[in-house]
This record gives sequence, C-alpha cells and structure tokens, in this order.
Amino acid sequence: MADTTSAPDYPDLNNQGQANGTSIKDTVTNSASNTMNSIQNSQTMQSISNGPVADKARNEAATTKNEFSNLAAARQTPNSKTATGQNLTHYHSLFYSLLSWENPRATAISFATIVTGILLARYVPLERYVLKAAFTVLGVTAAAELVGHFILGEGFATKMRPKRYYTIPRETLDSITGDLEELINFFVIEFQRILFAENVWATIAAFFTTLIGYFLVKVTPKWGLLLLSTFVVYLTPLIYIKNKELIDRHLNNAAELANKQTAQFRQVAAKNTNKAFEATSSATSQYVSMAQEYMGGAKKAAVDKGYVSKETAEKAPGAPVEKSYTDAAPAKETSAPSAPVEQPAEAAPAEKASSPVVEQPTSAEKADFPAAPTAEPHAASGQEPEAAEPLSVSEPHAAEEKKEPLVSL
Repeated sequence: MADTTSAPDYPDLNNQGQANGTSIKDTVTNSASNTMNSIQNSQTMQSISNGPVADKARNEAATTKNEFSNLAAARQTPNSKTATGQNLTHYHSLFYSLLSWENPRATAISFATIVTGILLARYVPLERYVLKAAFTVLGVTAAAELVGHFILGEGFATKMRPKRYYTIPRETLDSITGDLEELINFFVIEFQRILFAENVWATIAAFFTTLIGYFLVKVTPKWGLLLLSTFVVYLTPLIYIKNKELIDRHLNNAAELANKQTAQFRQVAAKNTNKAFEATSSATSQYVSMAQEYMGGAKKAAVDKGYVSKETAEKAPGAPVEKSYTDAAPAKETSAPSAPVEQPAEAAPAEKASSPVVEQPTSAEKADFPAAPTAEPHAASGQEPEAAEPLSVSEPHAAEEKKEPLVSL
C-alpha cells in the first residue's frame, strides 16, 4: 500500500517574489521607524518636547481631560424632586454643571464646537461635501475592485474586507436608548415646570424670551436665532458668575424697593377699602332705618284706620307702633268717609251763579273797543236811561250749573 502521509516536495515558484516582497516591506518599515526615531532624538525635538511650551500644552491637555471626566461623572440623578414629587433626570445635573462653568475648559470647548457647527452649516455646503466624499470613496473602491479582478484575479476591496463586519453591541444600544429617553424627559419635565410656574421667575424669563423671539423671528434667520440663543444660554451664567456680588446687590435693592411699593399699595388699598366699607355700612343703615320708619308709619296708619290690630301690626317688620295710636277712635267713625248729602239749589244763589262776570278790560282791550256812551245826553233831555239788559253769554253755563246738584263734602 502506497504511503500517502508525506507529500512530494514541489518547488516554490513564488519564493523569490515573496522574498523580494518581504524584504521591500521590511526595508520600508525599518527606514520609516529609523527616520521617526532620528527626528524624535534630534536636539531640536528634544528642546521643543522638554521646553516650557510643551510642558504647558501637556498640562492643559491633562486638565482638559480631567474636566471632561468630571463632566461625564456629573451625569447623576439629583436628590431634589419636582413639585409633584417626581425624580429629575441625570441631564439636569449634566446641564447644570456644563452651563455653570464648573469645568470651564469643557464648557468653552462645547460652546466653541456649537458655534463653529452653526457657522459651518450656514456658510459651508456640508451636504455637498458629504455626498462628494461618499461618491469618491465608493468610486475608488469599485475601480480598485475591478482592476484587481482583471489584473490579479482578486479585488483589492476583497483583500481589505474584514473577517467579520462591525456591529454595535446590545449594551451600547441600550445605553444610547436610555440616554435618549432621559434627554427627551428632561425637556418634557422642564417645559411643564415652566408652564405650571413651579418657579415663577423662570416662567417670567421664558415669557420675555418667547416674546422677544416672536419679534426677532420676523427679521432674523433661523441660524441667527440659533446662534443668538447659544450665546445667551452660555454667556448669561458666565456674566452672572463674574459679577455675582454686584448683580446680587442690585437685585436685593430692587427687591426691597418692590416690597416697599407693594406694602404702600396694600396700605392704600386697605384704607380705601375701609372707607368704602364704612360708607356702604352708613348708607345701608340709613336706608334700613328709613325703610323701618316707612313701614312703621304704614303700620300706624293701618292701626289708626282699624284695618289691622296692634298685635298683628307688631308682628310685621318695621318700627313698633306707638302707644298713643293703640287706643284710637272707633273704627266706624273714622274707617269710612260720610256719604255726600244733596242740598236743593236755592233760587237766589242760582241767579247769583247765573249772573255774568264782567271782567274789566285791560289797557290793550280798551284800545281795541270804543268807549260806551255816557248818561249826559239823557240828563239833558230829561229822560231816564233804560236799564241795560244783562249779557246772555253765560246763560247756558248758568243752566248747566242749575242742573248739577251741589255736593257738600
């Protein structure tokens, strides 16, 4: 039986190529490392790396790294709770530490990063550059793969392909999802706290901010509003921290002045209220007394005329009935008026009534009518003047007066 355990030795045709490739690779690597070592060990680099500038840069880098570590460690749920008893999110502690400039280098770097991003988004066509980079990389990859297949039989992208594609671990996704949930809840909780005036000063500040933004949005572009908001959010706490004593003193003075003015307003309001109450009480008591007097007078009149008894009148509201009106005259004598009695008309009064009443004319009437003739002609002739007949103008009225009987009340 043939021995198949040992394979025949064939000549390696690519040995020279591999040897040449390996030697070239090693040569390039060794020359590059030697060059870097020579540069680092040079006197110039040693003086620069060990100089004060390098030491300052290393110290600043270490301090910045520590501040970012402290900022990351500040992501803890605070002990304080909302007015409803709910826990706050760890982003409350993070944003407080960031905006209060507790770690100034980390805060400054974040502020500069946001401002730079806004300006780049405004003045640099980032979308075009991203798309250009994408199609450039994809085109080079495709061309290299095709050239490799035609020349070497295997594409360059195939050789560079990893054995296993990169995936995001589940723990990382869970942490990202949890952070996103906390961030969304931070904005939701803060909006409700401002809306329901948990801190009235924060609500007032939000009111003025939205009012100013309402007018600015008409004349300012969106990127300008975003840039202005970033400056306000980052620089307002910094200005307050740098001038805390001066600002607090002015705020205390304004608070004292407001308290004094409020106390004065309260005193004036209380005084006016007391005066109005006293005037209202006085007027009410006067009207009540007048109403009682009117009701008491009505009761006394009713008792005097015998409509009701004294006991019944006393039960009704109003002033009490006086004793002088209790023993009044009998009701029959005063309760009803006496009936009218017709008296016969006498002749003499009727004639008197029928006699006309001659009114003396005024000066204007005397001018309108001629004067009556005098009795002198008759005296000259020796004849007596005839008696003048009474005027018959008022005779119809006299007849009507005779028909109507006289009633004595």
